[in-house]
Amino acid sequence: MQGSEISNEWDVGNLIVFDGECVLCSSFFRFMLRHDRAEVFQFATAQSPLGQRLYRQLALPTQDFETNLVIVNQKVHQRLDAFAAAMAQLSGPWRALSLCRYLPRFVKDPLYHAIARNRYAIFGRADICMIPDAEVRSRFAAQGF
Repeated sequence: MQGSEISNEWDVGNLIVFDGECVLCSSFFRFMLRHDRAEVFQFATAQSPLGQRLYRQLALPTQDFETNLVIVNQKVHQRLDAFAAAMAQLSGPWRALSLCRYLPRFVKDPLYHAIARNRYAIFGRADICMIPDAEVRSRFAAQGF
């Protein structure tokens, strides 16, 4: 699902929803936190009330998160397109990584799924979600943590 519209009942703005227990996903969150200097994005964990509602609305699993969600201008991006949408909002050389959205779907979907299926085995899984300090917590959307 590339660039799907979401219901605006939550008025989430630009948002990245990530699996707070996945080491790879949490690393992506920390990367975005460091490089999103313009603070374009707010964040939510997939385990949060907001994350759970969004995954349900998109008919995605609410226990085993197959994808991060990146919402830009009320459009939801999943899988590698989510990564590309996030990179497109950054400045500097990171923006070039958004070009991966132009890879053919028959290349990018199997690549993404192979990593997603094995992410816990390769990168590990946290026993608990991280607990952000006040500064980081201010970047989370309402009901996003």
